[in-house]
Amino acid sequence: MVVLSFLFNILSAAFSVLSMALMIPILEIIFQQSSEVTDLMPWSLDMGAIKNNFYYYVTSIKLNYGPGSALLFSGLFMVIGTFIKCGTAYLSSYTNVGIRNNIVRDIRKQIFAKIVSLPVGFFSNERKGDILQRATGDVAEVESSVMSSIDMFIKNPILIIVYLISMIIMSPELTLFAFLLLPIAGGIIGRIGKSLKRKSMEGQEKMGVLLGILDETMTGLRVVKAFNAEKRVTERYAYESQEYCNIAKKLTRRRDMAHPTSEALGTIVVIIVVWFGGTLILNGESGLSVAAFLAYLGIFYQIINPAKQFSTAFYSIQKGMAAMERIDKILLADDKIFENSEGMEIKSLSEGIEYRNVTFSYTGEIDVLKNVSMTIPKGKMVALVGQSGSGKSTFVDLLPRFWDIKEGQILIDGHDVRDYRLHDLRGLMGNVNQEALLFNDTIFNNIAFGVDDATQEQVEMAAKVANAHDFILAQENGYQTVIGDRGSKLSGGQRQRLSIARAVLRNPDILILDEATSALDTESERLVQDALEKLMSNRTSLVVAHRLSTIKNADMICVFHEGRIVETGTHEELIAKDGYYKKLNDMQAL
Repeated sequence: MVVLSFLFNILSAAFSVLSMALMIPILEIIFQQSSEVTDLMPWSLDMGAIKNNFYYYVTSIKLNYGPGSALLFSGLFMVIGTFIKCGTAYLSSYTNVGIRNNIVRDIRKQIFAKIVSLPVGFFSNERKGDILQRATGDVAEVESSVMSSIDMFIKNPILIIVYLISMIIMSPELTLFAFLLLPIAGGIIGRIGKSLKRKSMEGQEKMGVLLGILDETMTGLRVVKAFNAEKRVTERYAYESQEYCNIAKKLTRRRDMAHPTSEALGTIVVIIVVWFGGTLILNGESGLSVAAFLAYLGIFYQIINPAKQFSTAFYSIQKGMAAMERIDKILLADDKIFENSEGMEIKSLSEGIEYRNVTFSYTGEIDVLKNVSMTIPKGKMVALVGQSGSGKSTFVDLLPRFWDIKEGQILIDGHDVRDYRLHDLRGLMGNVNQEALLFNDTIFNNIAFGVDDATQEQVEMAAKVANAHDFILAQENGYQTVIGDRGSKLSGGQRQRLSIARAVLRNPDILILDEATSALDTESERLVQDALEKLMSNRTSLVVAHRLSTIKNADMICVFHEGRIVETGTHEELIAKDGYYKKLNDMQAL
């Protein structure tokens, strides 16, 4: 496509010059400057021969049929040349549309792929609204500002080069003088463009804030209404919206300077060229005739339009480059979860899991886990209990490498988890979290998420194990019912059972349950707990729990306190120790 675009632009520029060059014989006929018939020369690609032969036919027609017929003959060639010029210009734009849209498509795909691949920690330090703005609004800005100008940067240099060569052939002195003026105009345009880029960056960042407020408000709308905080959030949004409006007004006013500035500078340059060229002709110091000079001005005027478009495109690109810099913050973000390119394969758990002297910190300063060690044999259930913030969820998040440890090792079957392929490692595990993370899709697709070749029978079997089959059949469209944003059309217990069914279908060797029943009512908890017991049967399980009644049958209970494991044992053994676990158990009993 790029080659075709270049070809069509060259043809368009060549026929544009030809159309202007055909003005010379027309003007000479009008000015009565040409009356002699030249001799016909053999046709060749030599410009002198082409010009000579064209003049031969024009002057012959003029002498034999009159000046009017000669004008009609020359005008016919101008019309043909103009049609070809316009046709090739359209074909160039036609091919550029594909180039432009393919580039924008690739940018969108790269951003989404990068967002999916980035570690969980990246999003802890970024506003969700700002990321959405970069993936949507900033890409749209790149499309409208940069990509819409790409045809100018393919077409205009070709047009300018062809016009410039033609002008140099016609009058080197006048062309040199004209182009001495252009750097001055370019410098003025460049200074305005830099301020435009800075303001555009501010505007896009502010739009990220607006999207963040909108997302937070929609997510927490129940809280907003429950606390009568509608006025508060509305005023906050209105304030940020006004700030964005002020930036946008400044940005638009500066961008609107592009056309009048380039128009004024172009007119000044043309007037100076007319004065200088006219002076040379009047003094007899130029080899150009009056007709050739007028044609020269026509070609020079043709070069003004691409030059002005360059200035307009420069303003747009400055604005778009600010958006591209924000996009690059995602595309060039450091993926701190490094994967060994020659990592080992692992398809199943053979021996067990070992945490060996593990220390971890989110910020690099305060340690959330401090020299923690634990061994989990295959097929055993290990429960993690303790106060909120003691490091339980962090402990289980380290196993699938959502984060990487600061010190120590995590071993699966005797090998460091960092030595395995990341895809294989996470393929061993199934997660059921406190908040059931579902998608605005059908029940079937939510259960089959991550399992590409799941059949209806397999999905139904997983739902039955999770005690979800009956309520699914009661839905309007059964397994094809769309459950709404984050599963909003279902109750908490129903969402959690779908989450369990998803884990059942995956049939993982290692199961991670992070407070899977803590947000449920008694009846839902009983159904979910029953489903979890079926799911954990003969699996290696790590269970984070606040309700101690749900983990009494665990093979081992580990009590966390301030980032350390302070007690381990079965329920009966820990009760007998009369320590921290006994206090937790007594408080829950009360």
